[in-house]
Amino acid sequence: MFVGVGPARVRDLFAQARENAPCIVFIDEIDAVGRERGKGGFRGGNDERENTLNQILVEMDGFNPSQGVVVFAATNRPDILDKALMRPGRFDRQIALDKPDIKSRKEIFQVHLKPLKLIANTNTEELAKKLAEITPGFSGADIANVCNEAALVAARRKAEAVEMADFDAAVDRAIGGIEKKTKVLSPEEKKLIAYHEAGHAVAGWFLEHADPVLKVSIVPRGQALGYSQQLPKDQYLITKEQMADMMSVALAGRVAEEIFFGMESITTGAEDDLQKVTRIAYSKVSKYGMSERIGALSFKTEEHGLKPYSNETAEMIDEEARNIAEEAYKRTINLLTVNKEKLKALANVLLEKEVVRQEDLVQVLGERPWKHDLAYLYDEATATPTPTEQPKQ
Repeated sequence: MFVGVGPARVRDLFAQARENAPCIVFIDEIDAVGRERGKGGFRGGNDERENTLNQILVEMDGFNPSQGVVVFAATNRPDILDKALMRPGRFDRQIALDKPDIKSRKEIFQVHLKPLKLIANTNTEELAKKLAEITPGFSGADIANVCNEAALVAARRKAEAVEMADFDAAVDRAIGGIEKKTKVLSPEEKKLIAYHEAGHAVAGWFLEHADPVLKVSIVPRGQALGYSQQLPKDQYLITKEQMADMMSVALAGRVAEEIFFGMESITTGAEDDLQKVTRIAYSKVSKYGMSERIGALSFKTEEHGLKPYSNETAEMIDEEARNIAEEAYKRTINLLTVNKEKLKALANVLLEKEVVRQEDLVQVLGERPWKHDLAYLYDEATATPTPTEQPKQ
């Protein structure tokens, strides 16, 4: 609103830093003023944000070690920062803080479990380990939220202490959202949802590279009418076979509806699943070079509506993505047809219990034919995977 206020504040900030040297200056969300010039809505040289960025660059340009001022900045969007900010002498040391792995999650849980009143004789270390195993992909803030939510769940039921069931409910809420007790489903809708979720569970149970199924629920939560909770491992590379199994698991809900109710009765419940399948299919073709027809090429995401390839290549990409999705659909139909009776039995158990856990899945579907991946548990001393037949509940 007032031109020049941003640069003036930057000058004052660094003047105070020099007066108080040795000093640390921390700038949070640096991308708010550090966006690349010429992009992100900057209107030209007189834009206030650009002037503020220019002043930061000027203040940092003349530093030398004797001044004793160190500048830190944080951002979730390093990809949009101006290149001048990253030059030597400015923010020339970058530290990426990824989401914690299973060992780090256990240690974070141990910190946040300390203030909680747990049931007597609870082994905090073992509890933290169990919780770390069922919360892959959770950040430190997510973990703190789970512990806080577990305490609230225990307080609502007027319990004297927090127990594992409260943590299960907290994880369910973190993954699926708030339970919608006022959302009443008709018997027909409930049956469709049960078969849909049973399809996901059966596919995840019998496919080698799918993540082990931990829990299946048809209790409405958030925007979801049901969900299957799987136990993905901390993984940074995904193979072509794993991507094929991921697509089959995503399609299994829609396929189950088609097998038991017919193509005319399929519902809109598979929207998120189909979006996931579409994203994987196009990524295999246009990003990861996994299509023989397209070859070992990778195209950047479209910017400003411009495609970095010809119309002929675009048609080939569409055809290849469609073929990959159709192949995954046929593969899923074959899998669920072979296990049709088991899928039906699981759907009936879901209709009866509403929430089915891993021990129920073993009882209905039998032991999983594939051993659980060794990366779910680790050795305390070396933090390396250790063999196990079943993940701890």
